[in-house]
Amino acid sequence: MINWTHWHNEPHLIGGLVVLGWLYALCTGPLRPHIARGEPYPRTHAFRFYLSLVVFYLAVGSPLDQIGERYLLSGHMVQHQLIMYVAAVLFLLGLPGWLVSVVTARPSLRPTLRLLTQPLICGLIYTLTYSLWHAPSLYDWALQNRWVHIGEHVTFFIGALFYWWPILSPSREFPPLSYAAQMLYLVAVVIGMTPVFAFIAFSNDILYPTYEYAPRLFEGFGPAEDQLLGSVIMKAGGMGVTFIVFIVAFYRWYQASEKRSGTQ
Repeated sequence: MINWTHWHNEPHLIGGLVVLGWLYALCTGPLRPHIARGEPYPRTHAFRFYLSLVVFYLAVGSPLDQIGERYLLSGHMVQHQLIMYVAAVLFLLGLPGWLVSVVTARPSLRPTLRLLTQPLICGLIYTLTYSLWHAPSLYDWALQNRWVHIGEHVTFFIGALFYWWPILSPSREFPPLSYAAQMLYLVAVVIGMTPVFAFIAFSNDILYPTYEYAPRLFEGFGPAEDQLLGSVIMKAGGMGVTFIVFIVAFYRWYQASEKRSGTQ
C-alpha cells in the first residue's frame, strides 16, 4: 500500500532543484550588477521561480509519485498537470527579461532561437512530446524504469516550456505573440492534443499493463474507470487552463482594440 510518509530525496532530484535555485540566486544577486546594471532585485519573479521548483518537487517527490507510478493512471495524470500547467508556467513567469537576454541576445544563437520559438515549432514539440510518451510501450517502460520515468517528466517540463513560450515569453528579443495570435495558437494546440485524449478515453482495452494489474486502492474503481478518469483529468486540466489563458488574451486584445479606436 501507499507509504504516505515517503518523500523522494534522491541526489539527482534534490540536487538538481538546489542547483537551479542556487544559479538563480547567484544571477539575480551577486552577479546582477554585471548582467544588468541598475536592475533591482526581482522579488516577484523570484517568488514565482522558487514556487515553480516547489511545485515540481511536490509533483515528483511527494507520495503522489508513488500513486502515479504504481497504482493509478489518474494519479500520474495529476502529476503531469502540475508539471506542465503549474511548474512550467511559474518557471517562465519567474525569469526577468534581463536574465533571459543573457542567452537570447547572443547573435550566434539568434537563428536557432528564432526557429525554436516559432509558434508552430513550439506547439509541435509540446504536442509530439506529450503524445509519444502516451504510447503504451513508452508509457509502461517509463513506469518500469526509474531513469526513463525521470526522463519522461523532464521532457514534459521542457516541452511545456516550449508550449508556453509564445504566450509567456520573458525575452525582449523573442517576445510573446500578439493577443489575437495567442488565441489562435491556443486553439490549434488544443486541436493537436485531441487525438491522444481520444485514444485513451475511447479505448476498449486497458492500455497500460502496470495499471491493469496494480492493487486497487478503492473498491469498485477498476483499471477501466481509472483510465477514463485519467483521460478526463488530461483533457479537463488542459482545456481549463487553456480556457483561462484564452479569456485573458481575448480581454487584453479587446482592451487594446478599444484603446486604438479611442485614439482615432
